[in-house]
Amino acid sequence: MKPVYHYATVLKAIEQLREKGFTEDFNLHENCLVCNTDKFQVEEFEISHIYYYEGDSNPGDEATVYGIESKSGIKGILVTGDEQDTDPMSKSIIDKLLVSRNRRD
Repeated sequence: MKPVYHYATVLKAIEQLREKGFTEDFNLHENCLVCNTDKFQVEEFEISHIYYYEGDSNPGDEATVYGIESKSGIKGILVTGDEQDTDPMSKSIIDKLLVSRNRRD
């Protein structure tokens, strides 16, 4: 699945994804994504939408909102700030997110 890129504020991104049925909230935990009590390894989800926001004056204002679909059908949202500051245990997940965000062909 090739992700669709959007450029909007974080709040607008979340609103648009909710309208598209992305109702769950994903969080990074160790080397997986967590949603409620479910855990998803890197191969168990796809990134279908990416909203990227970078502050005009401060690179620390960077945020990315991901629309994620698990292979089991769960659709949710993951919001990240600067991926460089994340827990090293989440490296494979972050790598997948960054590759998807940086691939705009």
